[in-house]
Amino acid sequence: MQLSYQHIKPFLNTRQNTASRWMGYFGLGLGVILLLVSVQLYININVLLKDKNPRKDGYDYISVTKLISNENMAEAHSFSDAEIEEIKTKSFIQDATPLLANTFLVKASGSSAIPFTTDLFLESIDNRFLDTIPENFSWKQGQAIVPIIISADYLELYNTVFAPSKDLPQFSEKSISAVLIQLECYAPDGTAKIFKASVVGLSNRINSVLVPESFLTWANKTLGSNTNINPSRIFIKTTDANNSELLNFLQQKNYNINKDKTKFGRVKQLLQAIVSGLSGFGVLIILLAMLLFSFYLQLMIARSKDNLQLLLTLGYSPNWLSKTVAKRWVPVYTAIVLTALILAAIFQWAFQQFFLNNRSDLSPYLHWMVIIIAAVLLLLSIFINYRLVKKLLLKL
Repeated sequence: MQLSYQHIKPFLNTRQNTASRWMGYFGLGLGVILLLVSVQLYININVLLKDKNPRKDGYDYISVTKLISNENMAEAHSFSDAEIEEIKTKSFIQDATPLLANTFLVKASGSSAIPFTTDLFLESIDNRFLDTIPENFSWKQGQAIVPIIISADYLELYNTVFAPSKDLPQFSEKSISAVLIQLECYAPDGTAKIFKASVVGLSNRINSVLVPESFLTWANKTLGSNTNINPSRIFIKTTDANNSELLNFLQQKNYNINKDKTKFGRVKQLLQAIVSGLSGFGVLIILLAMLLFSFYLQLMIARSKDNLQLLLTLGYSPNWLSKTVAKRWVPVYTAIVLTALILAAIFQWAFQQFFLNNRSDLSPYLHWMVIIIAAVLLLLSIFINYRLVKKLLLKL
């Protein structure tokens, strides 16, 4: 006849201290629910607060400057070569490059179609950091027309604010390329060189007036007052603009960044910290519940010591007794973890359906990682329970 737990149950004193047993069950269930829900919320945060801006090759490109405050207004706010190299060495930054600026006076005037004159600034950047690289965005010495890339925001401001107030024509992205702009470049001694400029593209990434690096290098050397000036702005390339390590590094260095790119970063950090604390609390409750349940097992075996010793004397092996007694709680652990998993699934469905109004970018189902964690918790609970029972029985 094959023996089971029912045959040895009369020898075990399970009636005493049932309160600690049920408290252990409740604590374990509460801890598992908190842990599973916390993990799912952590995943939800990463999905909902991911960067929505268009990327090129899976990277974010961020403008970085030095923060100017009342205390450091008199100091230099440019980047040295050593500072740029330090930025490049960080693991969370894939690359960095300076934006070179003009060191000479520039005036721009429109054609007869756009009668205006204004002071202008010019910048250049490595083409690898551009989101728009037209085929004709290049310049050689002696070339009469300088190609320009302007920010798409600048064209929008011109069409919506400047042009209506000055009774000037408005331009589309294609028509603006037909307009020739006159660039008057002045050296410190008043010497002027005049070029024609044509808008060959718009950039959604860089808010500036960009010219080819070859032109600006030549013009700074020929007309500029200082050719060794350090850049005041750099662009960094990173896989995640909201990376906590990146944000902490920039804050420590007192660097200023594009707030639109990282507007979710601090919120994401705060929410992740809260959820991590909640999951840590869940793990603590699970450990306390397992500890409380171990006290119950110790008390049960201690009160059943004489009966268990009799069973061992009759020939029952300690290994068989350990497995048989431990199996008694396998259904209990399974029911607790499955119940917690079902409640977590209900929470995720309700969170997606009602709290987020059925957003399509978030699944109403549990993430596979949550299911794996639940399975690991179940197996771990069964293993710990078996090891504890076996250890207590071997002491008899």
